[in-house]
This record gives sequence, C-alpha cells and structure tokens, in this order.
Amino acid sequence: MANNRAAKSGFAAEAQRKINSKYSEELAEECLEWIRQIIGEPDNTSGDMDNFYEVLKDGVVLCKLANNLQPGTVKKVNESKMAFKCMENINAFLEAAKQFGVPAQETFQTVDLWERQNLNSVVICLQSLGRKAGNYGKPSIGPKEAEKNVRNFTEEQLRAGQGVISLQYGSNKGATQSGINFGNTRHM
Repeated sequence: MANNRAAKSGFAAEAQRKINSKYSEELAEECLEWIRQIIGEPDNTSGDMDNFYEVLKDGVVLCKLANNLQPGTVKKVNESKMAFKCMENINAFLEAAKQFGVPAQETFQTVDLWERQNLNSVVICLQSLGRKAGNYGKPSIGPKEAEKNVRNFTEEQLRAGQGVISLQYGSNKGATQSGINFGNTRHM
C-alpha cells in the first residue's frame, strides 16, 4: 500500500480481499485506454491495480477528462501532490460525473480512490461515464445506452388487459396453513 496506514488484518483484511476480487483488470485497462484516446494520457494503460491507482490517485487525469468532455466543468485543477488538493480534484471529478448523468449508485467515494479502498467502484464510475461520452461528441466505451421507448396504448387495449388474470400473481393450488405449527406446543 502506498499510504502510511497499518495493513488491515482479520475481518477488515477479509473484507478488503473480497472488494479487490471484484476488480477487473480488463475493464480498468479499457477505461485507461479510453481516457488516453480522449486526453492523450496516460502513457501506461495497464489495468493492474497498482498502475490504475498511480495514474488516477491525484485526480488530475480525471479532471482533465471531465474538462475535455465539457470545457470548464472543473474550474480549478490542483497540480499539487498534497493530500487535500488531490482529494479536492477527485471530488470535483465526482461532481462533474454526476452532472454528466452518471447515476449516484455508479459513482464512488473520494476515499475509494485516494485510500485505495475500492478501485472497482472507480472502474464502474468510469465505465458509466464512458457510456455517456457519446452525448458530448467523444468516443464512448461499453454497451450503448438504451433509449427511451415510450408506449402509447388506446383505451380499448388498456381495458382488454384488465380482464386477463396473469399467472404472475401465482397460485397457491389450494394450499392452506392448517396443520402447520412452529416450535414446541404451548404447555399449560
């Protein structure tokens, strides 16, 4: 680990291993290559955790990406390597991602990247942003976003649907609760 924290042990270590097991080097590499396609950096697009973290941890690349998608989105990109300045960059990127339409459940917490707690959530956020990039005239990654598909039914079609009893409601086939008792009987 790059920071000065003690290594996690016991339950915390197990939880961290579980989080790390979800990380996909292929998706991370796809994200870094997509970023390079848009802003011309980073040089190393290897998807291994160490490189992914090193490239993105100060938030500068993320802010450049946001500003490239829509100029002026991140007002001030801090080039300083001081912790709070880097975290400010990451936070500014997260705000920008929400403006671009990345759903809240697909963003990450600043500490997920800065403290390397959950790099998988960073990949998820970049993948989500990558799907939105096409809306800003930039190359996109991942599956194409679904488009709105509005259906208009006539009154007659709506009435016809009300008479149908759907098997989605299920059937209990005559089952009752008689004869079921849980635990021991009551003794008086």
